[in-house]
Amino acid sequence: MTESRRSARRLVGRWWPMALAVPLGAAAGAGYAVVAHPSYAANSYVIVVAETQGEAATAVNFAQAYGRLAGQPQVLAAAAAETGHTRGELEALVHGTTSPDAPMIEITGTGAEPGEAVRAADAVARSLVAFANGSTKETGVRLVPLAGAAEPDRPTTPSGKLDVAVGGAAGLLLGALVMMTRRRGTGAAAAQAPAEPGGPTTPRPRAAEPAPEPAEPEPAAAGPEPAAAKPESAAVKTAAKTAANTAAKAGPKAEAAAGSGR
Repeated sequence: MTESRRSARRLVGRWWPMALAVPLGAAAGAGYAVVAHPSYAANSYVIVVAETQGEAATAVNFAQAYGRLAGQPQVLAAAAAETGHTRGELEALVHGTTSPDAPMIEITGTGAEPGEAVRAADAVARSLVAFANGSTKETGVRLVPLAGAAEPDRPTTPSGKLDVAVGGAAGLLLGALVMMTRRRGTGAAAAQAPAEPGGPTTPRPRAAEPAPEPAEPEPAAAGPEPAAAKPESAAVKTAAKTAANTAAKAGPKAEAAAGSGR
């Protein structure tokens, strides 16, 4: 196997969770964009006007306050009857936003149809104006409708490109988590597994050379030869000769005695 193929196999083995999760996430986002129900949004604008000239800062502050009241029950109660929704449903469909440097309130209404979104936004805007202008003497400001909501020509959700991007990002995150889990598991297994043959090993101390075999013992030197028999002394020889002569002399006498006994 060539080095390039080995490198390719290593890359595939390391990055396959990421390569698999990102396309699957993007495909899931595209599928959601196809099957999800569309939702439309329409915007209605209200401006805050100060009764006294030169009170622009006061108008901006009251715009911030009334923008928070756009989703409150006292404002939604009157708008709910006009739109045909309950107050709880309208609270989920409408919200207000403000600008930090302009006395303007944006009322955004949503719905499954363009007309439904327009009705929700305009109804809440009119209800907010009526609620705020009831206390103009106390606050010194009044609300004026600036622009009514226009029917949107396309749904805000689902968005094919946005959903695919979100799905791909989710797949990227999931793939990264899987890779981190695999690396931790591999590291723990490598720490517990014994060293494989052929791998790097700790050098062993050099074995001691065997001791030389002991030399065979040489045969013991022969002891001193027994001393040669000493020559018999003259007395011994004389005694032996005397005994022999006596035996020789006694021999004929014994035979004669034996013969006379017969």
